Amino acid sequence: MSPTFRSLAVRNYRLFATGQVISLSGTWAQRVAQDWLVLQLSDNSGAALGLVTALQFLPVLLFGLYGGLLADRYDKRRLLIGAQVAMGVLALVLGVLAVTGAVELWHVYVLAFALGLATVVDTPTRQAFVSEMVEPSDLPNAVSLNSATFNASRIIGPALAGLAIARWDTGPVFLANALSYVAVVVGLMRMRPTELLRSTPAKRSKGQVREGLRYVRERRHLAVPILLVLVVGTFGLNFQITLSLVAKLVFHRGASEFGLLTSAFALGSLVGALASAGRGTPTPRRMVLAALAFGVLEVAVGFAPTFGSMMLLLVPTGAAVLLFTTTANALVQLGCEAAVRGRVMALYVLVFLGGTPIGAPVVGVLAEHLGPRASLMIGGQVCAVAAVVAGVLLAPRAQSRSRLGTTVRA
Repeated sequence: MSPTFRSLAVRNYRLFATGQVISLSGTWAQRVAQDWLVLQLSDNSGAALGLVTALQFLPVLLFGLYGGLLADRYDKRRLLIGAQVAMGVLALVLGVLAVTGAVELWHVYVLAFALGLATVVDTPTRQAFVSEMVEPSDLPNAVSLNSATFNASRIIGPALAGLAIARWDTGPVFLANALSYVAVVVGLMRMRPTELLRSTPAKRSKGQVREGLRYVRERRHLAVPILLVLVVGTFGLNFQITLSLVAKLVFHRGASEFGLLTSAFALGSLVGALASAGRGTPTPRRMVLAALAFGVLEVAVGFAPTFGSMMLLLVPTGAAVLLFTTTANALVQLGCEAAVRGRVMALYVLVFLGGTPIGAPVVGVLAEHLGPRASLMIGGQVCAVAAVVAGVLLAPRAQSRSRLGTTVRA
């Protein structure tokens, strides 16, 4: 098997990845449909779009670290099954409301917040669970393939959503997403638990969340990547807001074209993830350069004069950000002990997703008052500056070689 896909030789990981492609395609289709539904219900309000995005990710900001603690204490596979079932039910409720014509804006707000609560458990558990399916030597490859799976879904889902919305409106998209969760639950249930590389569960004691925070704070090789992810996630990755507004208000296009912009970004992300999967051990230098490239490219996207040129620029932009996130993810996972990996990855997810409630309203307001282009340009400049600062902080470490993997335990 090609080195790029070597983790797929592991049966448990193969089942996991297959279920994720199907389920995440539905999830991304729902994200597009949800954004379009909010625009329909709010008379094209960028602030409303920012608010629903903030509500969906606010629980991660409030409770994300506790989700990581659950991942360290309990069986990760069972936690994932429960979280996926909950997400499927929420998608079903929104689908029924939309199809029957009973949906109101406040329904979307409430269900987005509830989905965020399920994400609190699902995302850090899913991140940490990867290390239980493959050997430590294959973890960078599995992390990159996870990102490739995620971004293949970002291509499939939005493209299908755009076509479906144009033909049937948003309701059927939510119902299809509810059905897609069956695939990942079936995959998890068919795994062989005896082949999982489980770590010893953390025993219940006081101060375990603070212990995880202290663990990261005392290790620069973990703290700097996580802080850089915070900046990029907060100011650079609110594309769902800006691209929908660009499609509708700048280029005067419909749902199908919005789906095309999202898919172009996702196509680049897939390329970046696959490129990362074929590389060897991740390095801080690669992470910093990828973040810098993303910031510069996001500014260029903001300047793009035509719909076609924006689509083309979104491809390398997506590749740069995925090379950055997969490298940062692998650096953090490999740089911490198994006993605290759930809490460390929860912090990673907290800053990556939890920064959105801060950034989304800001980006939405900027887009509404200064225009969608301005929000892209400002976000890109912030990311580029943060990458330079991170490079300076990690420079001594890069010269003496990273201690990557020295604390990893089987």
